[in-house]
Amino acid sequence: MRVLVIEDNEILSRNLVRYLSLRDIFTDCSYDGKDWLYKASTKYYDVIILDINLPSLDWLEICKELREKAKDVSIIMLTSRWTSDDIVAWLDSWADDYLVKPFEYSELVARMNAITRRRNKNKSNTIITIWDLELDLQQVEVKKSGKTISLSKLEFELLKYLAQNRWVALSRHQIYEKVWGEYDWDFMFSKTIDVYIGYLRKKLWKDFIETRKGYWFLIK
Repeated sequence: MRVLVIEDNEILSRNLVRYLSLRDIFTDCSYDGKDWLYKASTKYYDVIILDINLPSLDWLEICKELREKAKDVSIIMLTSRWTSDDIVAWLDSWADDYLVKPFEYSELVARMNAITRRRNKNKSNTIITIWDLELDLQQVEVKKSGKTISLSKLEFELLKYLAQNRWVALSRHQIYEKVWGEYDWDFMFSKTIDVYIGYLRKKLWKDFIETRKGYWFLIK
């Protein structure tokens, strides 16, 4: 899971990033809100955690912009105040869930997991398009220039994970855990991922997947 925290309280933000990182949840943060739109526009996130009390920023406008730039993202509001009217307004105006400060980090993670499960369950006939390549996640089919490309199950899962996180440099640890379903330290130093990356490059394009420093891979 990849998360963006928009929170001006640096202590809370740093503690939250540390807590999530220990649970293999990769987290970016924006302390003053100035770079939140750039990050949301250029990186893939599953969940955005938004403090609605950011000074000089309209949280309704932020939510609207986030929905326009990252339609598939889930938004959880953080607030130090709440009333029934507030809750209705938040959930009716782009947010998926909310938490009142102070809150337990474990509860936040549970809500994040529940939201992403619901969102993934509700997705149907999802198609990812990159250049003239189409990935049909429901039919488990890949087409290049309208022609079906034959991929093994692991090749398809690897391509799907990279495509869903386009522009994001994914580590061997992330890829192995997501695609192969477990983590083995010895695997980090094997050539298995490189072999499958090579298969995809051969079947699609030579420079389709970029390697960074030998340990990170991404589709640009």
